Amino acid sequence: MTGVSCDCDVLVVGGGNAALSAAIAARRAGASVLLLEAAPKSLRGGNARHSRNMRVKHDAPTPWVRGRYPADDYHADLRRVAEAALNTVDDGLTRLFIDASADIVEWLAGNGVRFHSGTDEVLPYSRKTAFFLGGGKALVNALYATAEALGVVIRYDSTVHALRLRGGPPAVTVGEANVTFQARALVIASGGIQADLGWLRQRCGEAAGEFTVRGTPYATGILLKALLEDGAEPVGAADRCHMVAVDGRAPLFDGGIVTRLDGLPQGIVVDRSGRRFADEGAVVGPSRYTAWGELVAHCPGAIAFSVFDSAIAKRFRPSIFPAIQADSIGGLASALGIRPPALESTVAAFNAAVTGGGMTAGVHPPKTRLAAPVTVPPFGAYPVRVGVTSTCLGARVDGRARVLRLDGTAIEGVHAAGVIMAANILGTGYLAGSAMTIGAVFGRIAGREAAAHALR
Repeated sequence: MTGVSCDCDVLVVGGGNAALSAAIAARRAGASVLLLEAAPKSLRGGNARHSRNMRVKHDAPTPWVRGRYPADDYHADLRRVAEAALNTVDDGLTRLFIDASADIVEWLAGNGVRFHSGTDEVLPYSRKTAFFLGGGKALVNALYATAEALGVVIRYDSTVHALRLRGGPPAVTVGEANVTFQARALVIASGGIQADLGWLRQRCGEAAGEFTVRGTPYATGILLKALLEDGAEPVGAADRCHMVAVDGRAPLFDGGIVTRLDGLPQGIVVDRSGRRFADEGAVVGPSRYTAWGELVAHCPGAIAFSVFDSAIAKRFRPSIFPAIQADSIGGLASALGIRPPALESTVAAFNAAVTGGGMTAGVHPPKTRLAAPVTVPPFGAYPVRVGVTSTCLGARVDGRARVLRLDGTAIEGVHAAGVIMAANILGTGYLAGSAMTIGAVFGRIAGREAAAHALR
């Protein structure tokens, strides 16, 4: 250890939506605040940089959201996605979260974040989510500007590699110089573990070596691992993560939402042997991205191919990468590294099975919606891989965002917000727009409670 600093009331580790909400809330409560962001300034903001909306409860239209989305509807949606892990979900905490979501957009707006108007026709109608004007980077920039104006001290390039919870105030050790920062209260909002690719392979199998990470490369889970090693109660599952289908040419890190593939339900999807393996029309709503992420994760080599013709290509948003094209199915197969006879046989069987009702008959697996023959050249394809948004392992917290030990007691002065505790509400599932809301809601709670602990 070459240096120790203890010149703040609240120390926040993380640089995204949850961390910034915590830092702002703590500072507004009167505490001095230091925020440590692992990324350089140019890449600050964590996964929030790639976000676009947040899901909020409202009993009547607001300036940002139309219609109604009452608490019971929100609760039912959360229970649906968490169904496989309801035994780990805290229902009381979930209801607290839903109620607190009702004014979080107004709170963020009061801290500089701008939202699309509820009457804006630019985006699709949504009664459940409010959209950030300018997207996630605009939200991140606004919150940083507010935090700095309030006097929050921000250190970039500050990767934490050690955590101390015993023998004094909570402390973290940062960087190669081994500088230790301690404070009267600590908020951990440093995300999941998905950027630790070795850990991901150990927990999710060798196929994870073919996954990409959609968000920040700095979410290596160092503090979450340290919390659990120190006796914090785990919640969620170490072998699960939120996955979506992305273009196989996406970068290993930080590709974000723009790498998602939109058109998988429209054409056919084959594995690397050229065989269809799922009903492409089974899921056509927003959950199709997650559904296909799970399916591709179980394909040989964790790769598949979305195949379509020039007529089908007009029915969906193209990838940000150009389609691989050929004038024949055999030529397309060769370009994809598939044996031409295999793909030709698959496409011929599918085309023969298409009925007039947009479905198939006599082929396995069937296609139950949006079935159209693949016949009009040029033919196109996108390689499909798994893009990981976040992992589903976290630490148990209470309604004050305090991290809890296995015996149910709170770790003195330690709070958590964002993905690191989201499994308390989501289990191993995911609900569109919910992660950003969990980050802001529990960031605000964690910041207030950390300030109260530090100043008492």
